[in-house]
Amino acid sequence: MAEPHLVTEGAQSAGEHALPSLLGLTPPMWIALAMIVVLALLVWKRVPGAIGKALDKKIDSIREQLAEAEALRKEAEALKAEYAAKAAEAESEAKAMVERARHEADGLIAQARKDADAMVERRGKMAEEKIAAEEMAAVQKLRTAAADAAARAATLIISQQLDAKTDKALVDNAIAGLGKR
Repeated sequence: MAEPHLVTEGAQSAGEHALPSLLGLTPPMWIALAMIVVLALLVWKRVPGAIGKALDKKIDSIREQLAEAEALRKEAEALKAEYAAKAAEAESEAKAMVERARHEADGLIAQARKDADAMVERRGKMAEEKIAAEEMAAVQKLRTAAADAAARAATLIISQQLDAKTDKALVDNAIAGLGKR
């Protein structure tokens, strides 16, 4: 059985196939016509303008996001610079505190040495004064002992050398000496 063939335009050669046609248009022509109609509808419905507006909105949105990101970056850089300055200030403050503490420690050490020297000097003076006081007390004790011994010796000598007659003469002289004053 033979296949039915569509009527084709022009003569067919033995190796060539004829393309079907409708209203005188071949399939590639119908595809081109359909594309022209679709493009005409898109233009008539202003789809390219809507796509352009949508793209413009998206571009504006991206620009706003970029501007916001730039502002955030600048703010972050400012914060970073601020914290770097604060860190540097804190470090210099720490160094100053260490230096002040070192200076105060040196002052305290010097004061402690001065106080220790003064205490040693005071204790030395106190020891010297105590020694001097002990010395004076010993000298006073010796004087008292010597005076007591001299008084006893004098009493002994006087009692051995004086008799009642000499005593009477001494008492009379002493009374006469009292009357002259």
